[in-house]
Formats: sequence, C-alpha cells, structure tokens
Amino acid sequence: MKPSIVLSAAAVAGLLWSAAPAYAAPMKCSDEHKACVAGCAKLANRNDIPVCVTNCHARNSICMHSGCWNNGVNRYCNYLRK
Repeated sequence: MKPSIVLSAAAVAGLLWSAAPAYAAPMKCSDEHKACVAGCAKLANRNDIPVCVTNCHARNSICMHSGCWNNGVNRYCNYLRK
C-alpha cells in the first residue's frame, strides 16, 4: 500500500478513537406529557380534547410511578420520574 493511504487511515482511526461520545438528553415523563398535551391540541374534533388531556394526565401519573410511558400502542421505559 501507498504510505499516504496508510497515513490517512491511521489519522482517521486516531480521530475516531479520541472523539468523545455524544450522549442524548435523558428522557423524562414530563417531556412526554408535554408532547401528549400538544398532540391533543391538534385534534380536529374539539370535543375529544378534554378526554385526550385527561388520558395524558393519567399516563403521566403512571410514568411518574413506574418510569414507563404507555402511548396506547407502545410502552417505553427508563424515563426519569421528574
């Protein structure tokens, strides 16, 4: 192999090795609750909004106790209970 290719590969490997990992922000029950209520505001039928918001409050309460958010279809866990 050419020395320039080997040097380039070593430089890329060095950059990848020394790069700090990017961490995602922690997931919080309160963030899911805000998103849920915001989704309720977008409902076309205004009569469904109070029921939707009540469901969001119930889901938030469950999340605060269990650390899991259930959106009605899927259950996501490991949320911070803040």
